[in-house]
Amino acid sequence: MRDFRDAYVTPFLNDRDVADAAEMMETYGQAAGSEAAARADRSRDLGNHIHFCRWRQIERLIDLLSCNEAAGTVH
Repeated sequence: MRDFRDAYVTPFLNDRDVADAAEMMETYGQAAGSEAAARADRSRDLGNHIHFCRWRQIERLIDLLSCNEAAGTVH
């Protein structure tokens, strides 16, 4: 898991991406981020840049949701 306190990146996601991230977290548990990264790498290797970007964003969301501390600006 990455440390979002140092370099926080807001993922751009739609409802489907959020649902897929939640499903992956339920299915893969702590390994969900790694699974999303593997899917992104597979998409990149196939030359599918659209799915590569999508899975990379889902990976970022999973990492963000797995973090126990607030990320970004807290008011």
